[in-house]
Amino acid sequence: MPEATKHTLADLPADAPLTGLSRRRVIGELFMLSEVRLQAGFVLEPHAHHNEQMSIVLEGRCVFQLPQPDGSVRELDLGPGDVLHIPPHVPHGVRVLEPMRILDLFAPPSQKTGIDRA
Repeated sequence: MPEATKHTLADLPADAPLTGLSRRRVIGELFMLSEVRLQAGFVLEPHAHHNEQMSIVLEGRCVFQLPQPDGSVRELDLGPGDVLHIPPHVPHGVRVLEPMRILDLFAPPSQKTGIDRA
């Protein structure tokens, strides 16, 4: 039977898959949690993935871009306390307005997400 494990975000190893972004992750059996730190001015072009995603803004501000089927782009301003739910395969990107700290929850877990290019 699996056992419960305790993790301290500050003690987890960090990686930086893109300039202006660092993350620490806990990968479970059914979902994963990423603490993501983003620098002001960071831009992630729209992408999509098979994971369902919840992004919880802890600090900072950003604008999520959600390309629409008609070619328009829906923009959502997010700040502390906001939660964005992104269903699987929904294109999304982000523009960071001020330094951010976000908790991202992904299900199912995967070693690669939209920010992992290789």
